[in-house]
Formats: sequence, structure tokens, C-alpha cells
Amino acid sequence: MPFPFELAVDPSTLLILALVAFAAGFIDAVAGGGGLLTIPALLTAGLPPHLVLGTNKLSSTFGAAAASFTFYRRKLFHPRQWLNALLGTAIGAFIGAIAAQWMPAEWLNLLLPVAVFACGLYLLFGRTPEAPVNADAPIARRRQWPQGLGLGFYDGVAGPGTGAFWTVSTLLLYPLDLVRASGVARTMNFVSNACALSIFIASGQVDWILGLCMGSSLMVGAFIGARTAISGGSRFIRPVFICVVLAITARLVWQHWVGG
Repeated sequence: MPFPFELAVDPSTLLILALVAFAAGFIDAVAGGGGLLTIPALLTAGLPPHLVLGTNKLSSTFGAAAASFTFYRRKLFHPRQWLNALLGTAIGAFIGAIAAQWMPAEWLNLLLPVAVFACGLYLLFGRTPEAPVNADAPIARRRQWPQGLGLGFYDGVAGPGTGAFWTVSTLLLYPLDLVRASGVARTMNFVSNACALSIFIASGQVDWILGLCMGSSLMVGAFIGARTAISGGSRFIRPVFICVVLAITARLVWQHWVGG
């Protein structure tokens, strides 16, 4: 782990990374997929891949925290309804982050573009409710365990598209509109990021100065993005979500199929 006060990049590069993090925070709060910007930016800055993953988890945790808190304050996420999902996500993320230290993921990388693209197709052609059937209706808690464990594990192992998976799976499983499904996605993303981050910290795979600087910028972007998504509603989230999913798909295809 780099010395806590050692700057891994020069100040001009740090400024660029902070601007990228702001944009990533905004996008991530609305539709997920902020890692599509931050991970390539960190790699371009010259950090080794293992340090990129841990540093990105640190900055992403800040952004997810800001977004999830914004949805919670607007009463668009009720923790008591999602206790099983919260616990399942935490457990899955811990296991996934530990497995990521030694688990080969080539086969998973080949499947990622297909899975992410399927999420985009569902939201593009599927009919999602404009308003919840009943905002206070009980949520089927038995479905939350496999959802939380699976997506938490995935975010611990890899991460690209986790927010998109949460949004679409929540729309499929529960009587929620797109705005409330986004609130669930942002909160669960925060939990899995925080849990996976603890493993990366224990492994010494975090650049603290860089992660905290990007995390601060990402938090501001996430706060603005969450407020914009809430006020804009489904009409705003839907096209942004679809564009982000298509961009994630293109990136993953290029990275893991074409070999770029």
C-alpha cells in the first residue's frame, strides 16, 4: 500500500481525475456505470491494475453514500423493507472481494457484455411502472436473499454494471417504479462497495490520497445526480440509463472480446 501521504500522480493529472470522478458520480447516481469512466482514467494515469480496483472502490463508496443518502432523505428508500437485501449484499460482497484475490474471472468477463446489454434491452422495450402500486406495500423478503447475495458477490469480484443489474432486477421482482428502484440500486451499491473496500484495504490495494480526492469529487457529482434523477423522474432516468448501458456494453465487448 502506498504511503498515506504519497501522491501517485502529478497535480494536473489529479485535477483531470477529479473532473472525471465528478462526471462519474453524476452518471452513477442516475443510472450506474460510473466505473466505466473512473477505472480507465486510473489505468491511464499509470496505476497498476490491482491498485486501480481498490482505489476505485474507495472513491465509489463516497459517491454511492451521497446518492443513497439523498434517496433516503426523500423517503424513496425504506431500510426496514430491505433488511434481507442489505445483509445478503454485505455477505456476498465480502465473499466476492475475497474470491477476487485468487479467482480467475475470464469466463465471467465474456458473459458481462451480454448480461449488461440484456438489462438495457429490458428497459428499452419492457414496460416499467410509472408509479409504485403501493409505496408502503410489503416487499417480498424471500426474494431479497438471492438477489443480494448474487449481486453483492458480483460487485465484490468485478463490479461493472452492478447498478444496472440492481435496477432491472428490482423492477422485475417488486412493485416499484424506476425512481424507487434507482434508490434501492444506489443503496445496495453503497453496501457492496463499502464491504468490498474493507477487503482491498486489508490487502493494501488502495491509494488513499488519490482515492479520497476522487471520492470527494465523486460525492459532489453523485449528490447533484441523485437530486436531478429524483426531480426528473423516470422520463429523465430511462434515456440516461439506456445510454449508460450501451456504453458499458461497448466498453466490455472491446475489452474482453475484441482484446482492446
